[in-house]
Amino acid sequence: MSTKPRMSAETLRIVGAMLEDPAAEHYGLRLAETAGIPSGTVYPILARLQKAGWLESRWEEQSPEDEGRPRRRLYRLTGPGERAAMSELDEIVRVARRAKQRRRQRMRLKPGERLV
Repeated sequence: MSTKPRMSAETLRIVGAMLEDPAAEHYGLRLAETAGIPSGTVYPILARLQKAGWLESRWEEQSPEDEGRPRRRLYRLTGPGERAAMSELDEIVRVARRAKQRRRQRMRLKPGERLV
């Protein structure tokens, strides 16, 4: 695997969407819809993830004429990519938990009280 790709919020949302079904093949427009980001943002991120070895891709085999739409490029997480994506998301969760604990300590909330 090559260098770690930049982990923007949008990148995390895309890998999160792909991790919902890591063995599936995903296409850009559906990922954009699922992740809630513009389609023009998705393709550069997918290219970076593929360059880093997190994804593999292929063109779908169906004929565009038969489908009545352009042919799709399908992306799938690689084994190392799936593990790296899970690790990144786990780290984000750890950081968020630590930040929440520190905030709770600063505000002197009792355990079980919720931050608003």
